Amino acid sequence: MTSKDISGKIKTDARATDRLMNVLVGCGLLEKKDGKFSNTPFAEKFLVKGSPFYLGGTGHISHLWHSWSTMTEAVKKGTSVMMRSEINDRGDNWLEPFIAAMHQRGKQQAKVIAEALDLSEVKKILDVGGGSGAFSFAMVDKNPQVNTIVYDLPNVIPLTKNYIHAEGYDKKVSTLTGNYLEDPLGSGYDMAFLSAVIHSNNTDENKLLFGKCAKSLNPGGQIVVLDHIMNDDRTEPYGGAMFSLNMLVGTQAGDTFTEREIRTWMTEAGFENISFKETGIGTNLLIGYLKK
Repeated sequence: MTSKDISGKIKTDARATDRLMNVLVGCGLLEKKDGKFSNTPFAEKFLVKGSPFYLGGTGHISHLWHSWSTMTEAVKKGTSVMMRSEINDRGDNWLEPFIAAMHQRGKQQAKVIAEALDLSEVKKILDVGGGSGAFSFAMVDKNPQVNTIVYDLPNVIPLTKNYIHAEGYDKKVSTLTGNYLEDPLGSGYDMAFLSAVIHSNNTDENKLLFGKCAKSLNPGGQIVVLDHIMNDDRTEPYGGAMFSLNMLVGTQAGDTFTEREIRTWMTEAGFENISFKETGIGTNLLIGYLKK
């Protein structure tokens, strides 16, 4: 199509669209012949919905551009200055790229995490805020006796079901809809798995969540936290320190937390034999067992 055709289709200025598309030719994303543009093989492979290699999560990166641009104001105020609705209310244009980004990250990390966990006595797992279910898939692969329940918000769960079906886990991975701070989590689980969850909450919310997880577990059940786990100075690991700023500009009260803080929440909720495991993937594990 010509740039004029495309500008009409996406309702943008014709001249500006032409200049942008000419640059995309130079970037290797578009080809131009006789005044008409088409995708390069690279763009066809990675930037077209339906392709098995579609990098839909790149949309999440552009959304981060907006939040990080407010850092000066956020540091002055002490919290995000963006008027952002709750995740469940942000619409598909935000939510689908976000879940896609989490799925791409999760698929890269999930096998490593599954190998680091003791699933020998685990049959039923609650994957809290599990998004696409990427970590659930890896745990089922490691121990076929495992059944997992991905717990997430009403707008997320339809996306979760799509991933479950596309990956072929319909018989082993199911879903449960709710807000983990407000709604029941269910019961009879052998493990509560929380990947990239606690950094979205404040201290009181995490204490509440750990208490609810404890009530949902069988005696001796595990709570597994995968997240940025900071030293007492909050300076290391560097990625976690950087991520705390991402939570500052993007959330009302999210943060990265120290190992001491997370251990305290676990102990107060009734967990013992708490251990730290370094994973080599940038985030680490803290694992506790519910008292029998």
